[in-house]
Amino acid sequence: MSSDDRSPDSVVMKFGGTSVADADAMTRVVNIVRRQWESQPKGSRPPVVVVSALSKVTDGLIRTTEFARGGEGQKAATLVKELLDRHITIARTLTTGQRAEDLVAALTTQFAHLGGRVIALGFGRKVTPADHDMIVATGELASSRIVATAFEEQGLPAVWVDAREVLVTDGEHMVAVPDMDATCRNASRTLAPIAVRQQIPVLGGFIAATPSGATTTLGRGGSDYSAAIFGACLDVAEIQIWTDVDGMLTADPRIVPSPRVVPHLSFAEASELAYFGAKVLHPATILPAVTKNIPVRILNSRQPQNPGTLITATVERDSHLAALACKRDVTVVDITSTRMFMAHGFLRRLFEVFERFKTAVDVVTTSEVSVSVTVDNTKNLDDIAAALREFADVDCEAQMAIVSIVGETLNEAPGVFAKAIVALGDIPLRLVSQAASRRNVTFVLRDRDVTHAMTRLHQSFFETA
Repeated sequence: MSSDDRSPDSVVMKFGGTSVADADAMTRVVNIVRRQWESQPKGSRPPVVVVSALSKVTDGLIRTTEFARGGEGQKAATLVKELLDRHITIARTLTTGQRAEDLVAALTTQFAHLGGRVIALGFGRKVTPADHDMIVATGELASSRIVATAFEEQGLPAVWVDAREVLVTDGEHMVAVPDMDATCRNASRTLAPIAVRQQIPVLGGFIAATPSGATTTLGRGGSDYSAAIFGACLDVAEIQIWTDVDGMLTADPRIVPSPRVVPHLSFAEASELAYFGAKVLHPATILPAVTKNIPVRILNSRQPQNPGTLITATVERDSHLAALACKRDVTVVDITSTRMFMAHGFLRRLFEVFERFKTAVDVVTTSEVSVSVTVDNTKNLDDIAAALREFADVDCEAQMAIVSIVGETLNEAPGVFAKAIVALGDIPLRLVSQAASRRNVTFVLRDRDVTHAMTRLHQSFFETA
């Protein structure tokens, strides 16, 4: 189906953890979805709704795995009970009568199974990646059940769907890779008929299953990715990401006091910003949307009247710059050839080490005899360094950060780099890089200098006439 053949009102609406944090937040979600559907022409496909776990629930579930791994199964089970109580309180606030009793019973059964599981894992003091995925999936399964039932309570004809029956992945637990063909077949078989019956499918994001049925997850923040995958499979007209900010901002509001909303971004700009640390959007979200050329809109569930940020294939605006992004707590790895000059095959051998340990690198710079890279996943860093030392000298420097200036047409603004250097002034720069795409200029500096660097760059590029 081409973009011209789509139903012009079909949407996937994804709500993040803060948008479903409590009963009041879920009531706002009900009202937002109702307005969306009622604004569509009669007979249009109803929205597909994807929700994250309640705010902080995934963190709590991860703590249960840590307790179990430490042999504290009972402590893990106590935390599971606390999480259940929170869900039941919300469920009873939003639903009544037999509907409430059925929902509470389903939640109780789900968390009771989890409580027994973490106690058993505590005895063995071992939590495998498969165990981890099974445990953390509970959050999305529970929140989506509550939201679907709350819709029904308020007269919206919703159907709860276990996302694991739709989204198919490989067996790489905790960072599973979707199988788009299998997922789209499942979406056509499972979700499309619900829409034909004029009902609203409600699914949890972030969770999936292997072809054999083992629970997997897409990694933290993967609910955005789930929503984009479902949107691509159903060929919707728009993917909406509802969060707790007004859209993509010119800088992280936790660092820069008064960032501005960016009204319009290109897919490429949004991808760069997400990759280099913008928390509003998961880095993988854009990929399925790009494949089908589906617009993505970022909106604020607390201020639904605000227009948000629209992300499309192309964008026109006066400024060459889109926004700033930063990624904190990264490590610089310096790899120096033990020969006078880098021998043939040195780079291939170097990057094969990172590939072997499944560790992505963000920034790369090279000189005559050395290569410097940054990583934000240090789980296997000791092993990586040991492997690199078989053929090179290696130094690691932690507590660093990446600051990036992103814009679709930076190559048309040759003064950007010079202006940035002037703005940064006396802040020491560890690495400097410009991507081949010319969509970003990136600086690696000490983490403690991030606030100064971001504030100065924002003042220079976004707060001057």
